[in-house]
Amino acid sequence: MPEPGFVTESQDQFDRLQKKLVPLWKSIEHFNQDPQTIVVVPSMSIDAISAGAVMQAYEERFLFLLLLLRQPRARLIYVTSEAILPSIIDYYLDLLPGVIPSHARPRLFLPSPLDGSVCPLSQKLLERPRLIERIRSLIPDPDRAHLVPFNTTTMEKELALRLGIPMYGADPKFFPLGTKSGCRKIFQEENVPHPLGHENLASKHEVMEAIKQMRARKPSIKQVLIKLNEGVSGEGNALIDLTGLPPLGSSNERAELEDRLKAMQFELKGITYDSYMEKLEDRKGVIEERITGEEFRSPSVQLRVTPLGAVELLSTHDQLLGGPSGQSHRTLCFGFCSSALERKMGPVRDRDQFEKRRNDSSLFDSAISH
Repeated sequence: MPEPGFVTESQDQFDRLQKKLVPLWKSIEHFNQDPQTIVVVPSMSIDAISAGAVMQAYEERFLFLLLLLRQPRARLIYVTSEAILPSIIDYYLDLLPGVIPSHARPRLFLPSPLDGSVCPLSQKLLERPRLIERIRSLIPDPDRAHLVPFNTTTMEKELALRLGIPMYGADPKFFPLGTKSGCRKIFQEENVPHPLGHENLASKHEVMEAIKQMRARKPSIKQVLIKLNEGVSGEGNALIDLTGLPPLGSSNERAELEDRLKAMQFELKGITYDSYMEKLEDRKGVIEERITGEEFRSPSVQLRVTPLGAVELLSTHDQLLGGPSGQSHRTLCFGFCSSALERKMGPVRDRDQFEKRRNDSSLFDSAISH
């Protein structure tokens, strides 16, 4: 989703703000009795959200952070596009261990722009200077406050600057390193094994030339995947079948290859060739050999880099994949559960099949009992 043209102030000013996270880290890392204000802005900047109700649901996923109010001197400002139902707030406050909800409620503030559009929440705030001033007024001490975003773009960076508080997240200047192309570049620099392919592709011509080079390096290659740089959950992927193509350099190779490109299979329903190529031109992407085999694992690892520079492992799990070519995220499992489910139930190939299995508790119970 393109970002509006907000002019971000100097990098030096943002860097100075971020240094405030170092003394704050003790308060952020562990439960304590230190005074602090947490400003939560769960703004989403992805194309997958097409309705305001879906946007609101995603924004409310961070409500578990209300549990931080078990700290007696913590204040929490939770911003959403539209007002959260009081019953939902009551539910989360009732979960606070050892805290009377009525004692925590005065330390919780729920400002909202009351805007149900699909624009990112951060954009809505930046377009409303008076609302930003109201949020600033709820922060007793900016030196004891920090911003918690969902993802970090130039909009969240600008919001942190306007609020005058550091942002608990990576500087968006590092965003290119987190794209598909950026990851391939890092893998190459660090000698991490990765599939044959090319990165930073932005046109049909570049994709076709990349496929030709891949066929030259590995004539036996049968399928390749195009992945949009910013695709999530496999939904930016498309499969191209190369079987039966004319030999390299033959007169009809280019025409046949162009036909295969136009016939590529999209992981997300409703995508057209033209719309996909427009996104590729806008954001670029990668092309890789599709790795085939009999059994697959899709591990997911969550780490964080603290303000002190330490890298911490937070969690690991296995992703269960589905979709037309088995690349879309469906659900997750921990430990032995995922392999047991796959052995018992087989691969999930479409959303209807996934929903049926998820709703059939006997299938799940049977799978994990073996």
